[in-house]
Amino acid sequence: MAARRKEEDELRRLSVEMRYLEQTAETLQQRMSMLNAAITDLSYANMTLDGVEKEKESAELLVPVGGSSYVKVKLASSDKVVVGIGAGVSVEKPLAEAKEMLKERLGELEKSAVSAQQQFAQIADRINTGRSRLESLLSMVREGQAPGNVR
Repeated sequence: MAARRKEEDELRRLSVEMRYLEQTAETLQQRMSMLNAAITDLSYANMTLDGVEKEKESAELLVPVGGSSYVKVKLASSDKVVVGIGAGVSVEKPLAEAKEMLKERLGELEKSAVSAQQQFAQIADRINTGRSRLESLLSMVREGQAPGNVR
């Protein structure tokens, strides 16, 4: 009787822990998705600045405006760009400095993505281990509830 109660208590505890771990895993997946989107965005920005660096003033460029639409523009200056520094604030920087800023941000985001992936892998392992234990506890509790043992 005491062993069965202990198994049922562990079953409840594991069930709650599994729900918590699954929610944490879902949150990490969302974070990884946001990080990957930001990495892609910064990579495109970096490639664009590489292309701008090779162009001369007054070169005609196509600038994306969204929805697979572009605007034709003439490059006024290839040595200065406006870069966002956070909280909706942007500043004009020399091209080389802007590229360095983007590379630093990209490196930080990539580290965060690796960290999130490692955390996700650890949680996935814990979930798998917990599920195995949960299944064995469920089968032990069910065996204890055979028709002859029903209260």
